[in-house]
Amino acid sequence: MKANELRQKSADDMVQELDALHKEQFNLRMQNATGQLTRNSEMKRVRRDIARIKTVLSEKK
Repeated sequence: MKANELRQKSADDMVQELDALHKEQFNLRMQNATGQLTRNSEMKRVRRDIARIKTVLSEKK
């Protein structure tokens, strides 16, 4: 997801997406701890998506 796409969404939509990404991040951390994670790049993608959403939310304030 790109920052331009996020800027077009409402704050409520971004908060919901942020919650979903936090849950996904938790699941990926659990998979990593148990050795089931196959693509480590997913953790990086989720972390960066969370940062993008937080940045755009702070810009809107």
